[in-house]
Amino acid sequence: MPRVRDPLVVGRVIGDVLDPFTSSISLRVTYGNREVSNGCEFRPSAVVNQPRVEIGGNDLRTCYTLLLPSWFSDSALST
Repeated sequence: MPRVRDPLVVGRVIGDVLDPFTSSISLRVTYGNREVSNGCEFRPSAVVNQPRVEIGGNDLRTCYTLLLPSWFSDSALST
């Protein structure tokens, strides 16, 4: 049976950018019917509408903050 690998581990985000950790909940992001994953590219026309974000967990009293970092700083854009 093939092992399921976390795309953040395969993409070397966990280990290079973040210290190793164990996920405590699931997170799924989709645009229309297409799921977002590492290495996935979308045309601007495909992301005009807001994505659907599903955060797992059974306790509805638990809240999470979703951050979208800007990969381009103001200084990088002004050069």
